[in-house]
Parts: sequence; C-alpha cells; structure tokens
Amino acid sequence: MIEKLVHINRVSKTVKGGKRFGFAALVVVGDGKGRAGFGKGKAREVPEAITKATAAAKKAMVRVPLREGRTLHHDGTGQFGAGNVTVRSAPAGTGIIAGGPMRAVFESLGVSDVVTKSNGTANPYNMIRATFAALADQSSPKAVSQRRGKKVTDLLARAGGSAAEVAADAAAVTE
Repeated sequence: MIEKLVHINRVSKTVKGGKRFGFAALVVVGDGKGRAGFGKGKAREVPEAITKATAAAKKAMVRVPLREGRTLHHDGTGQFGAGNVTVRSAPAGTGIIAGGPMRAVFESLGVSDVVTKSNGTANPYNMIRATFAALADQSSPKAVSQRRGKKVTDLLARAGGSAAEVAADAAAVTE
C-alpha cells in the first residue's frame, strides 16, 4: 500500500482554562494498480490523526480503470465545492503533471502519465474530492462494450484508428 500524507492542520478548541490543540490529517492511500482512497482523521496527537486518516482511506478505496496500467482511458472533469479539476490522459513519458494534493492521488493510484489542471480553490480537501469525482466518471472500453452489448473492437474502430491500432488496443483492453 502506498500512503501519502497530503495535509496536516492544527485546530484549536477554546475551553475555560485556555486553548486545547488538536490535529486534523488528510491521507491518500493506494495500491499502485488502480485502487485509491482518501480519509480524514482528527486527534490530539499527529501520529494518531494520521493513523485514523489512513484507516478511513483504506475503507473508502475505489477502483479506477487504467489504460496500459499507466494513464487514464479518457479526459474528465470533477467538481466539489469551489474546486474544479480537469484530468487528461497523456502519452508515455509525460509524467504526472499535477499540483500538490492531486499528485498524491495519482502517485498512489499508480498512474504515471497524466496532465491535470485545478481551478477555483487551493483547499486540499476540496481538490482531492474533486479529483475523485473526476476519477469516478472514468470507464474502460471493456466496461462500455459490455454495457452496450458490443465488441471492444467495434467501439475502438469508431474512434477512427487504423485496423492494426484497433487490434492492438483491443488486445490491451481485454488483458
């Protein structure tokens, strides 16, 4: 499991004797093979907050279909609160072009080539939720072909590729 600590926030509660400090942690967890999740944890000590957040992230893991195990199948957008996120598939060798919290999501997910853009907010909580909203809309050609009752090669042929490219893509998808 790949665990990435995205953000720690010191929070305080004012009580009769003064202020009590606690910590809120945001963690992203993934297996590097297309599953990832995020979680929040709050506690009086940092390690305890991180442990709680990691446990919550492991419970909330989702599967995202990846093309060739390195990038997304298609472009997508996600929104949460003021956070707007655009994710785009990229050719091999591009790398992860993403800022802060989004980079942690893609590294833990196992994506090695992706281009992203975040608009609207720099709040890590909203950015991560918007990123997961964009990833939730991802679907593989295999899933689409099953839903439509067609063959994968028929779907990929409509995309305008040559016969050799279509056969190679279909073989990669069915593996």
